[in-house]
Amino acid sequence: MPGLKERIGRREVTIGSWVTLGHPGVAEMMAQAGFDWLTVEMEHSSITLQQAEELIRVIDLCGVVPLVRVGENNSNLIKRVMDAGAHGVIVPMVNSVVSAEAAVAAVKYPPVGSRGVGLARAQRYGLDFESYRKWAHEETIVIVQIEHIAAVERLADILAVPDVDGFIVGPYDLSGSLGIPGEFEHPLYAEAMGQIDRVAKEIDAVRGFHSVPPQPQLLIDKIDEGYTFLAYSDDFLFLSETCRGGMETIKHALRGKEGQH
Repeated sequence: MPGLKERIGRREVTIGSWVTLGHPGVAEMMAQAGFDWLTVEMEHSSITLQQAEELIRVIDLCGVVPLVRVGENNSNLIKRVMDAGAHGVIVPMVNSVVSAEAAVAAVKYPPVGSRGVGLARAQRYGLDFESYRKWAHEETIVIVQIEHIAAVERLADILAVPDVDGFIVGPYDLSGSLGIPGEFEHPLYAEAMGQIDRVAKEIDAVRGFHSVPPQPQLLIDKIDEGYTFLAYSDDFLFLSETCRGGMETIKHALRGKEGQH
C-alpha cells in the first residue's frame, strides 16, 4: 500500500483527526477507529513534548501515520517532534513564501533543508540513521495551514514552494483574521473560501480542511467540493458530543415517563 505522502500527492481522500488530550489511551482508541492519520495538537493544548512523543509512539505502533501540529513555525520544535518519530508536521499561520520555506527547511535534512542531525527515536536510537535519512527525504510530510487572509492572498506562491505537500484550512482562525471569528455564514468568509478554491483548482493543489464539528455529512460535503486531506473533528468533541447527546436522550425519555404518571 502506498504511503501517506504518495496518497496525498495522488489526491486520494485521506481522513485524520486531532488528538488534544495527552493520555496515550485516547490516541490508541482513535488509532483503532480507522483514521489514515492522526495529528498530535501542540498549538491549542497542554500537551508537552514528552507527552507528544508518547502519543506519536502509540499512533505509530498502531499502524497509523502520526503528524504533529506544532505550536509555531519554530525550527527547534519541528526538529524535536520529527526526532520523536512524527512523519510530518502541520504548521500554523503560514502567511508567506518565507514562512513556507522555513517549515520545509526545518523538516528536511541538508542539502534540501537545514534540519540538525540527531539520533533519537526516529533514527532507531542511532542504529540506522542512513535508512532514516533516505526515508525522511522521500516520505516526510509538510502541510501548511492557511488560516489568515494574508495567506489567502499569497496562496499560489506559498504552495509553489518545493516540498510543501498541501494545505489545510483553519476555519476559525481564518474567520478571525477577517474580524468575524466563528461566523462561517458571513459573506467575507465565503469570499475567502471561494478565493482559496479558485486558486487551488487553478494550480491543482492538494486541498485540506479541518471539519471541526463531529458531523460526518459536513466532511462528506468537503469531499464533494474536491478536498482530499481532511481532518474530522477532534478527541474532546467526540467525547463531549457523545456524552451530551446521550444524556439529552435519557433526560427526554425520563420526562416522558414522568408525564405518564
